[in-house]
Amino acid sequence: MGEGKFCSRILFGTSVCANRKTNMNDSISNSKIGKYFKLQARKTCFTTELRAATATFLTMVYIITVNATILSDSGGTCTVSDCTPPHDSNCKFKPNIGYDQCVSNIKNDLIVATALSSMIGSLAMGIFANLPLALAPGMGPNAYLAYNLVGFHGSGSISYETAMAIVLVEACVFLVIAAFGLRAKIAHFMPRSVRLASAAGIGLFIAFVGLQGNQGVGLVGPNPDTLVTLAACTRKDNITGACTHGIMQSPTFWLGFVGFLITCYGLMKDVKGSMVLGISFVTLISWVRHTSVTVFPDTPVGNTKYEYFKKVVDFHKMGPTLGAISFTNFNRSEVWVALFTLLYVDILATTGTLYTMAELGGCTDEKGGFQGEYVAYMVDASSSIVGSAIGVSPIATFVESSAGIREGGRTGLTAIFVGFYFLLSIFFIPIFTSVPPWAIGPSLVIVGALMMKVIKDIDWNNIKDGVPAFVTILLMPLTYSISNGIIGGIGVYIALNMYDYGVSLFKWLIKIKKMVSKEQNQVSATVAADRIVEVCSYN
Repeated sequence: MGEGKFCSRILFGTSVCANRKTNMNDSISNSKIGKYFKLQARKTCFTTELRAATATFLTMVYIITVNATILSDSGGTCTVSDCTPPHDSNCKFKPNIGYDQCVSNIKNDLIVATALSSMIGSLAMGIFANLPLALAPGMGPNAYLAYNLVGFHGSGSISYETAMAIVLVEACVFLVIAAFGLRAKIAHFMPRSVRLASAAGIGLFIAFVGLQGNQGVGLVGPNPDTLVTLAACTRKDNITGACTHGIMQSPTFWLGFVGFLITCYGLMKDVKGSMVLGISFVTLISWVRHTSVTVFPDTPVGNTKYEYFKKVVDFHKMGPTLGAISFTNFNRSEVWVALFTLLYVDILATTGTLYTMAELGGCTDEKGGFQGEYVAYMVDASSSIVGSAIGVSPIATFVESSAGIREGGRTGLTAIFVGFYFLLSIFFIPIFTSVPPWAIGPSLVIVGALMMKVIKDIDWNNIKDGVPAFVTILLMPLTYSISNGIIGGIGVYIALNMYDYGVSLFKWLIKIKKMVSKEQNQVSATVAADRIVEVCSYN
């Protein structure tokens, strides 16, 4: 496909720069930079790429805080030894100044790591693949890592260091698969209905996290009889987490609900950065001290957080999460199940997102491919290797890149500008660390809702497709495990298709038997004919 036809089928106008031909745009387009990024060939210009990058960054900047919050729920590298004495096995799950301070520092590390990995991935995508796609730690794999592998504050069977080693190995395997062009073939090994259901199941899982108290708005909580129930209460038991007073009376829940509505109305009206608007509204109100919704309560921890927040601009040097990788537990079965799950989710998500974004920008050819496809997969996998080294979950191409494509972004300059935006965000760590969970929870619920749209492509009238898909979607939030959902869905799919497999095998054996019998008859006929010839010759 000729470069002049690349992305020429623009969906939002015949030429995004037709009315913006300024001296600056012309000079840049004719410069070495413009020729390298093929600005004229792709019918775009410098200012359009900048505007597209701004739209993309505003729609995905939420990932900086959301990703750090989810990963820090695992406790990171914090252990019981970080608790304020006396140390006991439950100090991580109760208010403890020492442990809470350790988790707070880990969250700061993860905010820097999220911004840094997003910057590196986006820059690499722009420079090497010349595509307007931004990268960041993916939603779904981060929840799987935090809540399934490491567990809430280390309650799982795998340490954070081992989880990062799994991410590193997964990224290396994905890099090899991408290098040999095998990622599409592997993606098709999983039944289509289960592939589609996995996205919806992960969406429900993420939404469920956003509804809980420690990670979100607190609408649901534990119950000894029904396991989960309606919460949003004013007081709860410090040990069990169950409500003791004031169900549906939590002021932070209602504030988060207002932020939820703001984001939804913004999405309805196609407002750029709708999630950022909702999160910012709730956060700004929560920054006011001495209120029932403040994120800076009048406690030692609250006072410390407020003093750090007042710095506004600060460069946080990464600590324990940098290079936190351990291969000591790779002899356990849980590690290999996790490796397989992460690899498959990464392949499916990356393949689907890249093709969707290329199609949206009108960049696909008649065979469904697009220029820069090979390099894009290599960049995606390589970015995850870098991410694991600094302590974050696998890096993914973000579907929010569609915001920039809609604004006319067609080249790698869009991704490069997004990378520079992430670089600037590293210097505002006190701001990002002060975003409360009830501001993030609504965005998780909305992300979950957006991920549910794939279920329309599942053939629900076909039991062999519908039931495995339903099992996949059901098990992920109810078992609090993404891998359980995928394994359960594939298992049910195989079980429901056993009859067809058996019939196919039986027909194949009958066919082989007929072929063998035919060959034997031909051999017998040939032998008989030879004998007749021999007898005739003898006579």
